[in-house]
Amino acid sequence: MTQMLTDLDDAVGWMLEHLPRELQVGAPLGLGKPHRLLNALYTRVAADPARPMTLYTALSLDPPRAAPGLERRFLEPFAQRHFGADFPRLAYVDAQRRDALPPHVSVEEFYLQSGALLGSSQAQRRYASLNYTHVARALADRGVNCIVQKVAANEDGTQLSLSSNTDLTFDAVDAIVAAGLPRPMLVAEIDPQLPWLDGTAAVDAEWFDLVVAPPAPYPRLFALPRQPVGVAEHAIGLYASTLVRDGGTLQIGIGALSDALCHALALRHEDNAAYRRVLHALDPSIERHPAVRASGGLDPFAQGLYGCSEMINEGFRRLVDAGVIRRKVVDKASLMQRVNEGGASALDLELVERDGQFLHGAFYLGSQDFYDWLHGLDDATRSGIGMKRVSEVNELYGLDEGLERLQRRDGRFFNTCMMATALGAAVSDGLDDGRVVSGVGGQYNFVAMAHALPGGRSALLLRSTREAGGEAESNIRWNYGHTTIPRHLRDLYITEYGIADLRGQPDEDCIVAMAGVSDARFADGLLATAKRHRKLRGDFAMPAAWSDHNADALAATLAPFRRDGTLPDYPLGSDFTPVEQRLVRALGWLKSHTGSRRDKLATVAAALAGPGDATDAEAMERMDLSQPRSAGDWLQARLLRLALHRTQAAAA
Repeated sequence: MTQMLTDLDDAVGWMLEHLPRELQVGAPLGLGKPHRLLNALYTRVAADPARPMTLYTALSLDPPRAAPGLERRFLEPFAQRHFGADFPRLAYVDAQRRDALPPHVSVEEFYLQSGALLGSSQAQRRYASLNYTHVARALADRGVNCIVQKVAANEDGTQLSLSSNTDLTFDAVDAIVAAGLPRPMLVAEIDPQLPWLDGTAAVDAEWFDLVVAPPAPYPRLFALPRQPVGVAEHAIGLYASTLVRDGGTLQIGIGALSDALCHALALRHEDNAAYRRVLHALDPSIERHPAVRASGGLDPFAQGLYGCSEMINEGFRRLVDAGVIRRKVVDKASLMQRVNEGGASALDLELVERDGQFLHGAFYLGSQDFYDWLHGLDDATRSGIGMKRVSEVNELYGLDEGLERLQRRDGRFFNTCMMATALGAAVSDGLDDGRVVSGVGGQYNFVAMAHALPGGRSALLLRSTREAGGEAESNIRWNYGHTTIPRHLRDLYITEYGIADLRGQPDEDCIVAMAGVSDARFADGLLATAKRHRKLRGDFAMPAAWSDHNADALAATLAPFRRDGTLPDYPLGSDFTPVEQRLVRALGWLKSHTGSRRDKLATVAAALAGPGDATDAEAMERMDLSQPRSAGDWLQARLLRLALHRTQAAAA
């Protein structure tokens, strides 16, 4: 019989009384972690060496921690407002960051918060490199004996919704039992802030062994601050949007590149004339690009798209509201086949409209506005969204491959990577010294699925360059000492300079295509390396048009559309106030102009020379620098005024 408790310490006591001495605990990734329950459990176990514990999880979200100086002045007030002063940071994350987990406690993650734990030996040593769809099997191999999860409850508490995380819980329980192990203890913590989603996400409360309903107040859900979308990101999103076929299927990742793609898709549907104007300015011949002609289009979405993505995020909200995501699928193969072949009867179409769903995901994560949207869904929209197991979303081979092939027609799988090689391999999750930045997650699954589906395409999005030590470096390399996606799975790559279609191409053609979407400063060197290694004919010369592949030319091309609002800084909304948005631009400029010692000295000199005290008094007040109280404050104020002046002038 399910135990119902309200006190967290009592809940931990009950768990420890009913579990084996050695705790093997699983917790969902991202939003589904019961922070307060996990903190109470960690505190009790950390103080008792006789109770060893291993926690298996991923994406342990932790609010940002600011470095001293301008970053702290900006971030601390924002974080307190955005996350709430009472947000319960995960105690094990804080210990792990400091390499201070006690010897009898281990945390094993298969996906890390991006870049957050590069300096943690404990996190790096216990990272498990797994495809998302292989995690349930790994949990069974580890002998997990307890799973804890945050849930939503219906009005009378008889049903609970796994809501944000249907991804692994069901799969893990089935895998553990199938391995001949006892069913793990299932512990739910009810959080009224978590949106209710029913269907396959809902279970009877008795499915859990222990349900904890702590009293108010309830901390806010972890909300991702929406990041600004710059010129390069908008260009990448626009190019990517041309590869989507009406009536097809869409999977996307998260971040500024995905936000830009979703904005471009919404623009394509809602204001097609403006969409075509931007594209024509970006590339007058885009409609004739072979990949666009073969796989995409520029017209509005007459049929709409079906969304099938491991993560539902802010971008999907925008596309649902815009009417782009609306193609419904049903779990009936014969009916889907008739629909796809154009032979569906009026009754068939009525059944699809009544019973179908237009968006499937395995977990969700986003902003507070996104969570409010989920809370406020009308019945028709809520019934059109289905939360599924990750084995149902991320692969074809888990349940009904024939059905999933029919549902996922013309699949377009858009993910991001940090770097790519000229021969088509992708670097998305780690560095060549072995340290892990994030994780593989579902990227390999979706790339492989694109090759397995008729009409499917995988597109990896990346910025052509990045800053390192104050110097620009190309993100398109000849080679790199770590690979996430092997080159034999190469397909489409997109940078701010265009589309490189590598599928099925010989190495020489891949090299030319990748050099053609590189920054002009690096393309010639890439070609020279290819020639030196006998991978490119010696008489190949870099086309003159590639010389326009530079940030200044791109900015000038898109400047009119930035000014008239067609390509806004925050296309999916912002969590920053207007003054904070100006500060984000200024602090970004300052960071890029102080990366090297030479640049730092030049920037300080420029700050000391002007622009005086007349720059954006509201921004100076927000940073508490209107009246500097020390020499350090005075220098920070001068630097900030310079950055505000430069970025405001550039935006004018």
